[in-house]
Amino acid sequence: MPRNSKWHVTYYCHDSSRTADVVVIGAGAVGAACAYYAARAGLSVAVVEQGAIASGTSSACEGNILVSDKEAGAELTLAQYSQELWRGDLAEYSTLWEFESRVGWVAARPGTQENLSRLVHRQRAAGIGVQLLTGAELLDREPQLNPAMAGGAFYPQDAQVQPMLVVAHLLRLARGMGATVHPLTAVTGFLRSGDSVTGVITNKGTITAPAVVNAAGTWGGAVAELARVHVPVLPRKGYIMVTEPLPVLVHHKVYAAEYVDNVASSDVGLQHIPGDRGDRRRDHLDRFKPGTGWI
Repeated sequence: MPRNSKWHVTYYCHDSSRTADVVVIGAGAVGAACAYYAARAGLSVAVVEQGAIASGTSSACEGNILVSDKEAGAELTLAQYSQELWRGDLAEYSTLWEFESRVGWVAARPGTQENLSRLVHRQRAAGIGVQLLTGAELLDREPQLNPAMAGGAFYPQDAQVQPMLVVAHLLRLARGMGATVHPLTAVTGFLRSGDSVTGVITNKGTITAPAVVNAAGTWGGAVAELARVHVPVLPRKGYIMVTEPLPVLVHHKVYAAEYVDNVASSDVGLQHIPGDRGDRRRDHLDRFKPGTGWI
């Protein structure tokens, strides 16, 4: 890739023993963020990735930063903290990864509005600014939706980023503070001292470190098993249907209320959620996908 590309990240390979303060397993958005903050705190960081950077979920998702799909509790609290970081601590870099406040609209079919209303009340109690909409109010804002919609909810705090740019730039920033990035470097085991993990064994050598972060995403469970720890995370394949450029019909990011239940489900069966990101910007289309939105 040309060096003047905004995607350029220098890779480092190793074939012998190395040391670091922290080893981060996984070069997706979570791993890149861990590397950035650890390096910013003055720690020496090595990021190892079995494939290419952002080659997992971070290259196959919409980059949503949502509170709208979170149940009240630990996950919502974490999402609120995430919002504080994106809008505060990381705000100076927002243009690098195309951060956008993308108001979330949740549309409820008949039979799902009652569940959505209960969720909204729990979220409000946790500090989320969300407004319930009647079917008429929803259609007034998005007249191309199915007129049978029973209602919906309006979430002004939802946002979106370009996730591959997040990974590339956070790793670039981390590298500027001394971190190293090692693609095509699969973790095959862990160095141990008694019950403590003291580093990683990879297909290219070992890295000793007093701290190891498992940021392997959907492969986090498999990585944990190497340390004889059970983490109930399994890969689950998702699909996004991408269309050719179409006339603008939906003006906001809209998804069906069933999405909240489906993202929390561990059911192995096929689940489908209609939605549209309301985005027809040509620069997105040219750079990343043959089309935009999904329905």
